[in-house]
Amino acid sequence: MKAYLVLDFSIHDLPGFMPYIEQIPQFIGKHGGKYIVQGVTPETMEGDWQPERLVILEFPSAANAKEFLADPDAQPLFSIRHASTNSQLILAEGCF
Repeated sequence: MKAYLVLDFSIHDLPGFMPYIEQIPQFIGKHGGKYIVQGVTPETMEGDWQPERLVILEFPSAANAKEFLADPDAQPLFSIRHASTNSQLILAEGCF
């Protein structure tokens, strides 16, 4: 069953965030993932959720998504994201 990582974030240090932007795609691909939505400014249609930027990644399974998040070689990049953005991340499994 496919799984999706949904990242809601705002950037407060763009120069500091650039290495993450440049290098994270290789780790996403390494774990079978791909971008569905990449850093767009979403339009709120209902409710009061106001994400500044949104990324949605699709993985073949929740296990692949969790392996991506646990990849020891990607940890320095996640540290960069944590230091240069305010972010929230969720994992959701798909229907098929």
